Amino acid sequence: MPVLTEPPSMGDVLKYEVNPNYTREVVTLLAGMPYPVGSVLGRVTASGKYTLSTAAGTDGAEAATAVLLYAVDATLADATGIVLVRGPAIVSRAELAYDATVDDAAKITTKIGQLAAAGIIARDGV
Repeated sequence: MPVLTEPPSMGDVLKYEVNPNYTREVVTLLAGMPYPVGSVLGRVTASGKYTLSTAAGTDGAEAATAVLLYAVDATLADATGIVLVRGPAIVSRAELAYDATVDDAAKITTKIGQLAAAGIIARDGV
């Protein structure tokens, strides 16, 4: 009998939120890639659109401000996504997905700190 595996879901990432009507928003994701559930996002200042939060930059997206709650394919065009933008909320640290430039423990710790500033706390083993 084959083993069935299920892709990560919102329940794998989001462990607690005070009230979905307060903590979540519908946003526009910048075209060019598929965004997996748990993507750590930053807001591009000029357009107001969200994209993966990079380790460095000057467009505003270098500051992690949100976590994507459902996978979104924005490969060909901008797409709509539901994100966690404020807390109190707890997410699973192990289920967060980062931009390729966030490639070491120090950069990940920086992103976790940026999310914590918005009240989104990343914890191990939740």
